[in-house]
Amino acid sequence: MKKIRLYLRYRLLFALFLASILSLCAHAQSGDIKIKGIVKDTKGLPLPGVSIKIKGTNAGGQTSLEGDFTLNAPANSTLVFTFIGFVTKEVPVNNHNVINVVLTDNNQSLSEVVVIGYGAQRKADVTSAVTTVKSTDFVTGPVSDAAELLKGKVAGLSVSSPSGDPNAQSQIMLRGNNSLYGNLGLLYIVDGVPGDLLTVAPEDIAEISVLKDGSSAAIYGVRGSNGVIIITTKHASGNAINKVDYNGNETYSQISKEPHLLTGDDYRRQIAAGTRQASYDLGSNTDWIKAMSNSFPVSHIHGLTFRGGNDQTNYLASLNYRYNQGIFLKSDHQQITGRVDINHSMLDGKLKFNLGLLQTNFNDHPFNTYDYEQQLKMNPTAPVRLADGSFYQEPNNFEYQNPVSDIFNTDQPQTSFTSKYNATITYLPIVGLRLSAIGSYTKHGYLNRYFANFENISTIRDNQGGVADIQQGQSVDRYLNFSAEYSKAFGDHRFTLLGGYEYQDNNSFSTEMGNHNFPTDLFGYNAIQQGAALKNGTALMTSGQSLTNLISYIGRLTYNYKEKYLLLASLRIDGASQFYGAAHPFGKFPAVQAGWRITKESFMDDQKIFDDLKLRAGYGITGNPPRQSFLGVGLLGYGNYVLYNGQYIQTLAPAQNANPGLRWEEKHETDLGLDYSMFKGLISGTIDVYKRKVTDLLYNFSVPSPPNLYPSTFANAGTMENKGLEAVVNINAIRKKDFQWTTSFNFSTNSNKLTSLSNDIYQATTPYFTTGYTGDPIQTFTNIVQVGHNIGDFYGFKVTGVSADGKWIYQEPDGTTKQYDQFNHSFNDKQVIGNGIPKYYAGWNNTIHYKDWDFGVTMRGAFGFQILNALRMNYENTSVTNYNRLKSSEDKVFGTAVLNKTVPLEFNSYYVENGNYWKIDNINLGYTWRNLKSKFVHNPRIYISTLNTFTITKYKGLDPEVDRFGDSNGLAPGMESRDTYPTIRTYTIGLSASF
Repeated sequence: MKKIRLYLRYRLLFALFLASILSLCAHAQSGDIKIKGIVKDTKGLPLPGVSIKIKGTNAGGQTSLEGDFTLNAPANSTLVFTFIGFVTKEVPVNNHNVINVVLTDNNQSLSEVVVIGYGAQRKADVTSAVTTVKSTDFVTGPVSDAAELLKGKVAGLSVSSPSGDPNAQSQIMLRGNNSLYGNLGLLYIVDGVPGDLLTVAPEDIAEISVLKDGSSAAIYGVRGSNGVIIITTKHASGNAINKVDYNGNETYSQISKEPHLLTGDDYRRQIAAGTRQASYDLGSNTDWIKAMSNSFPVSHIHGLTFRGGNDQTNYLASLNYRYNQGIFLKSDHQQITGRVDINHSMLDGKLKFNLGLLQTNFNDHPFNTYDYEQQLKMNPTAPVRLADGSFYQEPNNFEYQNPVSDIFNTDQPQTSFTSKYNATITYLPIVGLRLSAIGSYTKHGYLNRYFANFENISTIRDNQGGVADIQQGQSVDRYLNFSAEYSKAFGDHRFTLLGGYEYQDNNSFSTEMGNHNFPTDLFGYNAIQQGAALKNGTALMTSGQSLTNLISYIGRLTYNYKEKYLLLASLRIDGASQFYGAAHPFGKFPAVQAGWRITKESFMDDQKIFDDLKLRAGYGITGNPPRQSFLGVGLLGYGNYVLYNGQYIQTLAPAQNANPGLRWEEKHETDLGLDYSMFKGLISGTIDVYKRKVTDLLYNFSVPSPPNLYPSTFANAGTMENKGLEAVVNINAIRKKDFQWTTSFNFSTNSNKLTSLSNDIYQATTPYFTTGYTGDPIQTFTNIVQVGHNIGDFYGFKVTGVSADGKWIYQEPDGTTKQYDQFNHSFNDKQVIGNGIPKYYAGWNNTIHYKDWDFGVTMRGAFGFQILNALRMNYENTSVTNYNRLKSSEDKVFGTAVLNKTVPLEFNSYYVENGNYWKIDNINLGYTWRNLKSKFVHNPRIYISTLNTFTITKYKGLDPEVDRFGDSNGLAPGMESRDTYPTIRTYTIGLSASF
């Protein structure tokens, strides 16, 4: 019996041992192993937030902000990768420790990664009004800056080029004006660092994102009040090894429309008719526009991009040269930009470095627009040069000078540079956590020189004996950002938390010196000390310096529940040096956004129309600081000299009152939006409705003195309202293998109204103020800003016709009619006669691909506004006999009579025209050799394009795309100045290839 019990005991122990061995074997075959990898899309871009599940379980994780992941899973399990907008992919582990996955788009519009403030989101997760334009959709041609790439592409964004000067920049405005005396410019972020439109060459840009509403811009606080444009340049990656890209083009330019002036034959006809004196016939026939123009203005751009390296260390280096020759003599722009971008990763990708270097040099010859005014005035029978070769001049004719002489007897080169160094360090200590530091140092410098020699009109007429001027300066911007971002997914919940600190400062210095009356003009500005004006105390000498800084604290939370309910909340706290002396120098700028992906609801399961339907709402506050510093403290200024004890002493007097109550202008904006995709991506788009209320507007108030030391004070009191609608429709009309056609239409409307100009403390003396300027000889304001009215109103005399003898007939503000001799021509006789801000903007973009051919057309227009045609206002008046005039000056006014020669120049409603226009702006046609059998040349492409191709309008001026600002405060828009450098039309042929 005892032996049986021992036998059973040993048998049980053996069974337990065997079970243990089998368990160990099973564990060796199917136990958890550590797996790491990275998930990318088909373009090689890492995908953050991809959900990873172990098939058959709820265990798993998600990819980090860099697209990588680490998790533990059974060696024989299967991993399931899911991401909105991509095809779900299952990958067997098969005992592999490294698994890299490429996901394929199933809805490109949802899977795109959109750059937002301090990060990026999937388009499916975006809950604000953000528009991204990629390089493949940019305007094609020799654009002057980055903004021109977006013309007609973004609803609510107005980009205009009212000047053809090769040194001019674009005018850009987003959702209207938001201030009276604050900053008007948008914030430009270039690769995470503040910059400007010329920071990089347009050819180096990969994509541009526009943050349009307050909730998306609030993360940038006081810098984002007028909108944010985020520029992402082309970066290095480990996917392109030892590759060189070339892109170049040649461009011919012409004036898009010339003014029709009286010719020499017209002068002689008028002399014969007795309307001009015989002395006005000087015997020549001169086309003054042609005389001051380049015969064949050709510009060219050439760019090289070098790429190389591997997944651990890679680089991109680019060199871009552009030369823009103006249509007028000695007006040109040269720019050389070199850029290097280097990436390095270590510690299994946990530590990453990025280093960026940028150097841009400019060499320009600007055009003096006063010379353009002179070619309009010049007698067409006058010669350019006399028989002895000297330039023809009439020094006794008021403000009248030979523009060709001015061009050749004036030297004004301008040089400038930008040097930028930036570095980014990113550390990923654990899954989901990213620590980063960004620093940059940017230095700008300029040197502008000017010399008018002895043959210049300034010496001939004004006896100045040569005029020299030198301006130079530099500014240094320093920027530092520290941030931490943590992402986590658990079950149906996914969130990301961002926190950061930011510091930036600017130190600017400028100086100018001027002199005249030189003993010789051989040395020009190179011996500026030789001018006699320095010795007699009439020379110019100035200098100035400004220092500003901004410190900021940033926080943001994003939350996603079941890919259905989306939330974003952010807070930024800014403190700026402009508020030195103010009681509250810090401003708090919160924002909240919410999104509801309706198509994820169960009641949408059976519908076949919408692929995605997302309703979103956002509210955000942004700030706007004053342009001037030290408005919060009292200031003294130097005044006149007084004689004291036999010596002249310069006095000090109050120059500004203290205002410790100075605070930020705040823009409170609500945006409601709808994003949609229909019929498997056939139709997609967005609709946004927004309303802005700007409070605490800065205004210069008159105050009693005493008790104040100074009679005016800048203070916060006014309010402004800004609202509008934006809509975008994208249609993939044809989606065949060899033939694709996509078309996109955008529409926007905006109204901008001043609702208050006073508060309980500060009261405006009148509920309006005037702005804008006609220039001489009329010399009056053009616009009025009134409480309860829209920004941009023209204010002047309203005319309804002319009498039989060619004199104006006026309509009073009360509707009564008065003849010219009965009209008072006073301020009280003026009224609103138009508005210079378009009510509606529209754009229509088309892209067609047929096999290796591509064709694109960009069209855009503006409607519901008026333009003050200053060219007609100054050169249709028959009272002017010592200057040339437009041919239209001989036309009957209102079809009744030619304007009477006794009627002086005047600003009235006759010269305020309907400005509606539609531009067929950019046309391009290209061919790419995709199947070229060459070891050395890949995908060469040749293309032709035009810019500013054709304009449909009833406007009688040169171009209805006029100045959208009008003055430094943006309150006098809509005038086409008589002195504006004419807009141009360009024709381009280009070539690109990879080697």
